Amino acid sequence: MSPRLVLALLVALPALAVDFEKDVEPTLHTRCYMCHGSAQQLSGLRLDNGPAALKGGYSGPVIAPGDAQASKLIARVTSDKDGFRMPPAGPPLTDAEIASLRAWIDAGAEFPERAPSEKPSEAEKNNHWSFQPIERPEPPAVRTSGFERNPIDRFILARLEKDGVAPSPAADKITLARRVYFDLIGLPPSPEQIDAFLSDARPDAYERLVDELLASPHFGERWAMPWLDAARYADSDGYERDPLRPHAWRWRQWAIDRINEDQPFDQFTVEQIAGDLLPEPTLDQRIATGFLRNGIKNREAGVKNAEKRFEETIDRISTMGTVWLGLTVGCAQCHDHKYDAISQREFYQFYSFFANTVEQDIDAPMPGERGAFLRAYPEYRERREAILEEANVEELFAAFQKEMIAAMDSPGDRTDWDFQVTEWRAANNRSDWLLRSKKSELSDIEQDHRIDFFLSRRGPVINKDEKLVEQLKGVIAELAELKKELLPVRTQAYTMTERTWHEPTHIALRGDWRAKGLEVEPLTLAVLPELAEGEAHPRLKLARWIVDEDNPLTARVTVNRWWQELFGTGLVATVDDFGTQGEQPSHPKLLDWLASELQDSGWSRKHVVRLIATSATYRQSSADRPELAEDDPDNRRLARQNRLRLPAELVRDNALKVSGLLNPEIGGESVHPPQPKGIAELSYSKKPWPEDFGPERYRRGLYVFLRRTAPYPMLITFDAPDTLTAAVERERSNTPLQALNLLNDPVFVESAQALAVRVIEEKDDDAERLERIFRLTLGRAPNGAEKDRVSTYLNRQKEIFLSEKGAAAKAAPFIPESADPVEVAAWTGVARGLMNLDEFLTRE
Repeated sequence: MSPRLVLALLVALPALAVDFEKDVEPTLHTRCYMCHGSAQQLSGLRLDNGPAALKGGYSGPVIAPGDAQASKLIARVTSDKDGFRMPPAGPPLTDAEIASLRAWIDAGAEFPERAPSEKPSEAEKNNHWSFQPIERPEPPAVRTSGFERNPIDRFILARLEKDGVAPSPAADKITLARRVYFDLIGLPPSPEQIDAFLSDARPDAYERLVDELLASPHFGERWAMPWLDAARYADSDGYERDPLRPHAWRWRQWAIDRINEDQPFDQFTVEQIAGDLLPEPTLDQRIATGFLRNGIKNREAGVKNAEKRFEETIDRISTMGTVWLGLTVGCAQCHDHKYDAISQREFYQFYSFFANTVEQDIDAPMPGERGAFLRAYPEYRERREAILEEANVEELFAAFQKEMIAAMDSPGDRTDWDFQVTEWRAANNRSDWLLRSKKSELSDIEQDHRIDFFLSRRGPVINKDEKLVEQLKGVIAELAELKKELLPVRTQAYTMTERTWHEPTHIALRGDWRAKGLEVEPLTLAVLPELAEGEAHPRLKLARWIVDEDNPLTARVTVNRWWQELFGTGLVATVDDFGTQGEQPSHPKLLDWLASELQDSGWSRKHVVRLIATSATYRQSSADRPELAEDDPDNRRLARQNRLRLPAELVRDNALKVSGLLNPEIGGESVHPPQPKGIAELSYSKKPWPEDFGPERYRRGLYVFLRRTAPYPMLITFDAPDTLTAAVERERSNTPLQALNLLNDPVFVESAQALAVRVIEEKDDDAERLERIFRLTLGRAPNGAEKDRVSTYLNRQKEIFLSEKGAAAKAAPFIPESADPVEVAAWTGVARGLMNLDEFLTRE
């Protein structure tokens, strides 16, 4: 059969699937199976498998082997009806091509016996390498001497020797210093720090530098970045309304602090999944559960509570599977996983662990805030209650509450109250429980929240009384003034807790939250070790099971992600998929050695990172090796280091640091640096971007406020993830838009101007300034050709600014009184050029 006929057949099959859907059962989502058919759901129809396509459960003549006259395929390709004819675009098949198809069908329409994407057998699933126990291998013997610095290198060198490849020499000390600074703390070294490293002649000078960086508080910032990606962190809910989450940063602060103190990764895990269930949980352990609150939340008025809760729990299960198990668990929501040993039943057994977990907002003062909060809070409560009592708010709310509950119980009776119920449910977590609960059953935050909502919305009865509306608006103003006076800072955290009643979990047939199947209990995957016995809460047992040393996945997945941070690619390249469709590890024994090292070290992140960063493998030059380009284009053997474009946040941090503008404060609330006008207005609320003009303007990229429907454009341009789902790997692109951003974005323009002022103030002549600006931006001195080229450019810029009146002020509007505007403007141009170089944006 000719390629054109094959293409026509492939194009026609989806249309035939639509015919199948109409003829058999319209409720089946047939189009979902064009990529991965479901023999169970569609009675055997598989469009990626010839025999299944011919012999599936459909009783009509889809292809009709042996009878082309009855074939729907032939009916499609011979039709002259638009929208029905196949192929849908381009010229129709010729008579000769149709005749070939007829002959193929009449001859029996033979397909290959097995499609390339055929599912693995159950034995293949269960015996998959990632499900096998972790066994600590001995580092292999190697012939080459002088390369090895720790056991990691023997695993790498053994593979290279087997393939007849030599490792690359070590990178020069300047390159190595910049590499390890960017990888460990996300900031470039200063010229002085590089000089200190170059002059340190001790044999362990590099190891001492690594230890210094591991101890830096900026380590927690740099290594929190990938964890925030995985946790789908953002400062807003998402979806159309995308309301803000003003206290989301409190969980981010927790993550930075725990990474800095090297909290064992197993405890780090347990606290985020079930910190609220630990014996007498601390405030920090409760804050940790904010991990589960980071997903998107639908605040649309028409969404049903049960549906919303179902989707949020599905997100938590899928995120847990991606982040800790490295499995595409979410693929089993609607049916058994096509490729991995995860049944739909097991998916809902996972769901059952979280079925009764609910949101709870708590007061979470930062260090230094607690004393002031505790002193002021009793008076705040007393005066708040007095304001509410004087305005008779509790009685008014009771009437509102009664009408709302009636509307909830009898929807459709009163549409005005139905609308109010819809608004209430969209805006409030655990909305029905919150409304129906007695005051004594609620925390102070919950009590205040429902009263504040009532004061702002009031309901259809009060809204008709203009005098009462104005009175309640006055109450709102009084409460705001009271909070400003006594609690100007009231830090809270978004956490999880267990509700007091239990609802059973059922399999959702075809993934539909409305279609309840069999009831299931909390259990884990049969292919992995069993859940431990005991009386601990199921969610806490799950958290401990995830980091149990008998669970072969978590340690492997974790060290693989850390390896990715230091080499750009994991030992398993598919860092989010350790299943049968994922890639095999490039160095399987090294992966298991690192996983066992993580467990044996007490789950120490810093220990494993130090091992990798001090290895000779990590220290190799990243220079290209053309002789290996064809044999190993992706450098999977690790015969050299990889050159990596800096992550989006670090591109910004790099510019701020070298310019001297960076505010190095650790932690705290999200900030609003300048961004192009109109971006914030793209969101549903169209609220303006509250641009910062103080020190917050120059905080690190990690702290930039992230609104899901209108994200900070510079970060998105440089491939920051969208935060809608867990992201454990970032794209790395190189686009013209990035270059334009570096030249014109206010942050980079201000950084270039500040860098120009800095070199002018620090050095007296152009030769010294040129040396200084290269060392600040690139960590090295310029070579002769670079000196000549930049000097020529600099002198030409000075001529232009001298000849064009007012041009210097436009190019560099922020000029110190003592500085020459022409000098600052000319050097600003040099700074902009250097900060747009690939060398400036790349970790060698």
